[in-house]
Amino acid sequence: SAIVVTLVALSIIALVLSLVEIEDVSLPPTVKYGMVFDAGSSHTSLFVYEWDSDKENDTGVVSQTLSCDVQGQGISSYVNNPPKAGDSLRECLDKALTIVPAAKQKDVPVYLGATAGMRLLREQNSSAADQILAEVAKTIQEYPVAFKGARILTGEEEGAYGWITINYLMDSFTKYSPKAHTWIRPEVAKIFGALDLGGASTQISFMPKGSVINWNKASTFTLYGYKYNIYTHSYLCYGQNEMLRRLAKELIVVRGELGVDHPCYPKDYNETVSLSSFRTSPCTNQSDPRLTLGDRNVTLEGRGNASGCLAAVKKLFDFSACGQSQDCTFDGVYQPPVRGQFIAFSAFYYNFKFLNLTKGQSLDTVRETIKHFCTRSWEDLSSSYPEENPVRLPKYCANANYILTLLLDAYKFNETSWKNIFFQMKAGSADVGWTLGYMLNLTNMIPAEAPARVKGHIPALWAAAVAFIILTLALGLAALLL
Repeated sequence: SAIVVTLVALSIIALVLSLVEIEDVSLPPTVKYGMVFDAGSSHTSLFVYEWDSDKENDTGVVSQTLSCDVQGQGISSYVNNPPKAGDSLRECLDKALTIVPAAKQKDVPVYLGATAGMRLLREQNSSAADQILAEVAKTIQEYPVAFKGARILTGEEEGAYGWITINYLMDSFTKYSPKAHTWIRPEVAKIFGALDLGGASTQISFMPKGSVINWNKASTFTLYGYKYNIYTHSYLCYGQNEMLRRLAKELIVVRGELGVDHPCYPKDYNETVSLSSFRTSPCTNQSDPRLTLGDRNVTLEGRGNASGCLAAVKKLFDFSACGQSQDCTFDGVYQPPVRGQFIAFSAFYYNFKFLNLTKGQSLDTVRETIKHFCTRSWEDLSSSYPEENPVRLPKYCANANYILTLLLDAYKFNETSWKNIFFQMKAGSADVGWTLGYMLNLTNMIPAEAPARVKGHIPALWAAAVAFIILTLALGLAALLL
């Protein structure tokens, strides 16, 4: 009887141990996929994301599987041949379907978001913009995927989704604390702002101190149970390509000659432009009376004048419209004071990367580097950077001075807050941009409440406990029979 009592006691102990929560366990997860086309003004890119289905409401679990650049210009450039806009997407779609298993392709959500290039086209010719969107939708629907629509994003949506992407990738919304065995919310100071510079527009998004006075510039999100009020604004016609077009037009109309000095172009570099090219974009006021009718050609002659370039770029902004207001950028646009750390991506990053200015240099170093680059001749630059695109190379001086003016004079970063700007294009393994935030929002992968933590048992310990119970019961039965 003593043996039986002992074995029964051991069985009870084993049963209790088997019921103790030891660690997190889960069934083998099912991988899900999503695709987003970023149809920008100058080019289109396709991003493929994947995540474990059992972690849809966790944070930091989405990874970027593929980034594919579509050949050719942005879809807005196909205004005279809309079907070609759709055909341009096929190569990247074919490549994406080699990543996704055939059995899962029909469930893959696919989105296309068009940005500033299509916003400008819609202003000029809304029916042409609609036709292009219809053609790209028609092409995507030919593939075995769950097409969710093609639409033109507002500038504020583009800025807000970029802000979500950055903070999602940086674990700013919520993270799991092993020590506390719970989900925690990082300090508000860890929330990043977003600075995006494209070809036709630029966006700024951040959490200001206090509330946003002008609610036309505010976006509100509830993420993981916390409410975030962010300031976001998009400046159409202030992307780098449209800035260069506006700069060239202003230089031409002021001089009104066939040969015009361009302070931002390298010395001995010439570019010939036609006046009709300025009438193709709303950003250069095709109705400007200073632009003579006809298709007269004008030669822009590079002068490599660093100070002259900076002065010419600053004239593109109407700073006088703000008066003495400190909560104002330019053109009379309201903005609260910048706050916290910022990630500057897209053209912000690519221009400064070319100039080796992405490593946190002081503002004085940045200024000196740009000034020195702007004084180099075309022969010097073309021989020093033989692999760089010869169309893009002479534009870096103007782009860099534009970035400085936008960040310092418009957004009002200063010597101190400049150190809080980080120029980068990736966070973890994913590209920084609006596409991930857009997909997370539309697939409801960022919940309003913090995800629950599921507990389980170590499989090996559970199996051992069950085996021990069976063994002890068998021995107990044998003891009784003997």
